[in-house]
Amino acid sequence: MGAYILRRLLLMIPTMIGIMAISFAIVQFAPGGPVEQVISQLTGQGGSAEDRLSGSGGDLLAQQDQFSEANSKYRGAQGLDPDLIKKLEKQFGFDKPPLTRFLDMMWDYIRFDFGESFFRNTSVIDLIIDKLPVSMSLGLWILILSYGISIPLGIRKAIKDGSAFDVWTSGVIIVGYAVPSFLFGILLIVVFAGGSFFDWFPLRGLVSDNFWQLTWYEKIIDYFWHLTLPIISLSLAAFATTTLLTKNSFIDEIKKQYVITAKAKGLNDRQVLYGHVFRNAMLIIIAGFPGAFISAFFTGSLLIENIFSLDGLGRMGYLAIVNRDYPIVFGTLYIFSLMGLVIGLISDLVYTWVDPRIDFERREV
Repeated sequence: MGAYILRRLLLMIPTMIGIMAISFAIVQFAPGGPVEQVISQLTGQGGSAEDRLSGSGGDLLAQQDQFSEANSKYRGAQGLDPDLIKKLEKQFGFDKPPLTRFLDMMWDYIRFDFGESFFRNTSVIDLIIDKLPVSMSLGLWILILSYGISIPLGIRKAIKDGSAFDVWTSGVIIVGYAVPSFLFGILLIVVFAGGSFFDWFPLRGLVSDNFWQLTWYEKIIDYFWHLTLPIISLSLAAFATTTLLTKNSFIDEIKKQYVITAKAKGLNDRQVLYGHVFRNAMLIIIAGFPGAFISAFFTGSLLIENIFSLDGLGRMGYLAIVNRDYPIVFGTLYIFSLMGLVIGLISDLVYTWVDPRIDFERREV
């Protein structure tokens, strides 16, 4: 097993390089980079230029002058001093060849130095740490609820396959899966957050403004009070998917010959279910955990964060892409890709714990 873990760790190196190289290459062909973003501000085609430069180059505004058409490769740069364009390129690191920029970026990332945001005047790590509590709160509780409720319910549905319980719960699950989480979130706001009916839950934020003045138990209540509606909205689809996946996996295993053999030896249904079927049926559930973990912490909460005014990683990543804030884009991509690879390795190790018959090291020989 030690050799297998070492091979997987070594394989992460070219995998990470490939992920970052492909993403970096795509960005080179994408229009509207950070230089163009500032140019649009300087030429009055966007919002406030001070907001874009925010302390990391605001003095460049004073250098704008009336020039004849500049020989520039950037759209909308006519009338700007070529020296100003060169200073913008140097400020954002675009004065170097793409290969040099990529190698410098990877060297910094290996040392976990992700630099500073182009437009927020703070380091990428500080931004991630600042937004992480929101995403962790959503992701952690969604995983606990979806797995903690869906797995027992899926097992129960498999045992009661075809019964009235199975039929009506399947109906509820299918409806829950069909309704988009953001639409359900809006419905919850209208009904329970002061929309048209009740005003039971807050509309925005992770905690109240006076959170730090509350007692410890009041803080816990306040925290879950704010999280109730976002978590219900996000967990709807995950709840449905995991439940049906668990049910189908257990049904497939229950129909196999070894179950009939185990019952013929005198084992009761509970012993067969949890002593034999469980570890085999759970393998497919474990296989989906890394993807569920990463999506819950990063991509899955974007719309819900916007609807409930929660400033988390999903919203930060989306704004970074829109604003072409490449340090945030590539920094978060590197961190979460690395997390995904590590969690994938951990899930393989859990395989061997759930079912000792699986030997990844022997299979690779």
